Amino acid sequence: MKTLRFVLGDQLNRQISSLRDLDPATDVVLMVEVVEENTYVRHHKQKIALVLSAMRHFAEELRAEQINVDYVYLDSEGNRGSFSGELQRAVERHWPDRIVVAEPGEWRVWQKMQQWSSQFGVPVEIRANDHFLTDREAFARWANGRKNLRMEFFYRNLRRKTGWLMDGDQPVGGQWNYDLQNRKPLPKGLSIPQPMRFAPDSITREVIRLVGRHFGDHFGDLSGFGWAVNRSQALLALQDFIQNRLPNFGKYQDAMSSASDVLFHSTLSPYLNLGLLTPNEVCRAALRAYESGEAALASVEGFLRQILGWREYVRGVYWTFMPDYARSNFFAAQRPLPAFYWTGETEMNCLRHAIRVTQRNAYAHHIQRLMLTGNFALLAGVAPALVEEWYLVVYADAFDWVELPNTHGMALFADGGLMASKPYLASGAYINRMSDYCHTCAFDVKQKLGEKACPFNYLYWNFLLQHQRRLCNNPRMTTAYQVLRKMPEEQKQQICHQAQHFLDALIAEGW
Repeated sequence: MKTLRFVLGDQLNRQISSLRDLDPATDVVLMVEVVEENTYVRHHKQKIALVLSAMRHFAEELRAEQINVDYVYLDSEGNRGSFSGELQRAVERHWPDRIVVAEPGEWRVWQKMQQWSSQFGVPVEIRANDHFLTDREAFARWANGRKNLRMEFFYRNLRRKTGWLMDGDQPVGGQWNYDLQNRKPLPKGLSIPQPMRFAPDSITREVIRLVGRHFGDHFGDLSGFGWAVNRSQALLALQDFIQNRLPNFGKYQDAMSSASDVLFHSTLSPYLNLGLLTPNEVCRAALRAYESGEAALASVEGFLRQILGWREYVRGVYWTFMPDYARSNFFAAQRPLPAFYWTGETEMNCLRHAIRVTQRNAYAHHIQRLMLTGNFALLAGVAPALVEEWYLVVYADAFDWVELPNTHGMALFADGGLMASKPYLASGAYINRMSDYCHTCAFDVKQKLGEKACPFNYLYWNFLLQHQRRLCNNPRMTTAYQVLRKMPEEQKQQICHQAQHFLDALIAEGW
C-alpha cells in the first residue's frame, strides 16, 4: 500500500504518529510551505523563519534515513499556496492508496481535514497527535460534568498518573505546588545567564532572505534570529536551561526586569510546540535536576506545572470547547487594539519594554504576557478577538491551541471563569513590586489620579466600577471591592472620568 504521509510544520518529530509505521520502500512524506499558513494572520517574521527553517532541517533528517520526501518550497513553481491545494497536487503526482496525517493544532485546519477524503477521492486517516502527555479524549472525560475546570485539579491528576514528584499518593515535600514561593521580585545584582542562541546556518540564512522578500512588512525584527532550528540544537537549549536557569527559575518566574529579556525562563516553548522537543523528555530532564540536587523542589515543580499542567490543560480546553469557546465575551469588550501594540510607542515604560522585547525576539515571558499586555487589554476593554490575533501574530510559540485559551480565558477572562477563578487584573502597584519598569517611567506609579498618574491605577479601579455587578460576589475579589465601597463617590467619578479621557485619547491617536 502506498501511503502519502502529510507532516505539518508543527509536527517535526520522527516519532509523530503519522510517521510511526512508515515504509521507506513505498511511502512518501509530504511537507509544504504555503502562503496561507504564513498570512492567515501576519505572523512575526522570526516565527515564519523558525518554522520554515525547522521544516527544511527536518526534511533533510528524513532524507538521511533514505525516506522519500516530497518537499514543496514557498517559491516552488505551481505552489497553490494552501494545504488543500498542495495535497491535491501531491495526490496527482503520487496516486497514493491513502493519506495519513496527525491531528493539527488549529481548529481551522481540523475543519479542512474533514473534507480531504471526499475532495481528493482518497481515504484520509487522521491519527491522534501523540506529541502530548495526554490525549484530547482523556481531558474531555475529566472535564465532563465538572462545574469548573481549574487547572490545579487536572495537574494533580496527571501527577498521580505519571508519579512525577510523588511519594506514594502524596506530593513530594507535602505540597502540590509552590506558587506562593515563586513570586519573588528580582534582587539587585543577581547575575542572569543569557539563553543559548544559535548562529544561522546556510539553510536558515536562505530562509531569512526568503522571509525578508515575501513577508518583510510583517511585525518584528529578523536581524537577531538565533533560535534552534533542529532537534540537536533544541536538545542543547534544553541542557543549557536545566544547568544555568532552572535553579533560579522558580523563585523569579514572576519577576520582570529591563536588564534581561528572558531572566530565568526556559524559552523552550517554541521547540516543544514544533515537535523538536517532547514534553516527556523536557519534564524528565527537570526531574533529574531535582533528584541530583541541581535544582530545588520549588523550581522544578513550578517548571513541571507549566508543561505537565498548563500545556496539557490549555490543549484540553481548546479541543473540548471549540469552536464556541472563541466566541464568548464575558465583559462585552469591544474597543479596538491600541496602535502601540504594533509599534511599542507608548509612554508606559512597562508596555514599551514588553512590546519591544517581543519585536526583537518573537518572545516575552508569561508574566509580561499576562500582567502587562494582557492586563492592559483587559482593563481597556479591548475586543477579545483582536487581542487573540495579536498574540497569535507576535510570538514564536503561538499556535491556536495554546494561544487562544491562554489569552481568552486567562488574560481576558472572556470565558467568564471556565479556566480562571478570577480575572488576572492588577494596578501599577503589582508592576512596581515585580519589576524595575516604574523607576524610569514617565508616569508616577504611586499616583492614582492626575496627569502623571500611572494609567494602570485608574484603569484598574474604573474596570472594577464598570463590572461591579459581574464581579462583586466573586470571593477572590472581596478585598478589592471592600476598598472600593469605602472610596468617596467624588473619587470614583474622577477615576471614571480620567479613565474615559485616557481611552478616548488613545482612540484619537489611532488604534
